[in-house]
Amino acid sequence: MNLTILASINANISKQTTSFTNSLTKISWQSIAEHALSRLLMIVTITVAFAFILWIGRWLINRTFKRYLAKTPLAPNRTNTIRTLTLNIFRYTCFFFYLYAILSLIGVPVGTLIAGAGIFSIALGLGAQGFVSDVVTGFFILIEQQIDVGDVIQIGTIKGTVTSLGIRTTQVTSADGTLNFIPNRNITIVSNFSRNNMHVQIDIRIDSNAPLNQIKTIVTSVNEKLNAQFAEVTSGPDIVGPTLNSNNLLVFRITVTTENGAQEKIRSAYLSEYLSALQEQHVTLIKYTDKKDLS
Repeated sequence: MNLTILASINANISKQTTSFTNSLTKISWQSIAEHALSRLLMIVTITVAFAFILWIGRWLINRTFKRYLAKTPLAPNRTNTIRTLTLNIFRYTCFFFYLYAILSLIGVPVGTLIAGAGIFSIALGLGAQGFVSDVVTGFFILIEQQIDVGDVIQIGTIKGTVTSLGIRTTQVTSADGTLNFIPNRNITIVSNFSRNNMHVQIDIRIDSNAPLNQIKTIVTSVNEKLNAQFAEVTSGPDIVGPTLNSNNLLVFRITVTTENGAQEKIRSAYLSEYLSALQEQHVTLIKYTDKKDLS
């Protein structure tokens, strides 16, 4: 009995093996290879075509904005903002149609998926809501002209120069070269340092025994000398005199109003000249009476 069952099992296995072998033999591997190669060549062709379209589009947009930059009444920063936004929209559009073409080529029913309410709900759940929020926020930032490319701004703890303003993210380059990508929906409070003239505060550390009248005379002399050298100074310098800084230390304060972007240059130049002139006149600013004072 066992031998009969075993023989029957072997016969079934042999029959299935023969059927599978015949099926493999009937498959036209050459047709499959030709079909796969044809699809691959089409994908390469589409990729090259879209890469060319992307390149020529960027070239035309940059050429157009460069050609009409001098004729437009808009400020250069505003023109650069519109240019980068146009480039971003063009790039996103190209990537969308490229992805649509590739998926359609490999047989994915993209139109059916897009039309389906289920796939739309899934897209929202996977982050489309955040994307829409980025786009809406970026739109209002542009309309209200809160920031432009080239502006020095601060968003939260990040301070730097705006290098790109897109429909989804804003790129800010910090002073040390760090490139920060900030989603537009995270931009709530923006401090723009490039719209108005800036007030520079220069503090010279002194003690209560410092010769205030002599310091004021020297500072006034330095101001008269430097004002003719820096066209960026729009007002001042104004001598405030002795006061306390944020650390409750006694300082001799001078304030200057400068064009935006020139504040650090003016601060360094004036402070250096003040200290040099005070040293030349042998003016003692601080008397150290304890080793702790030196720390």
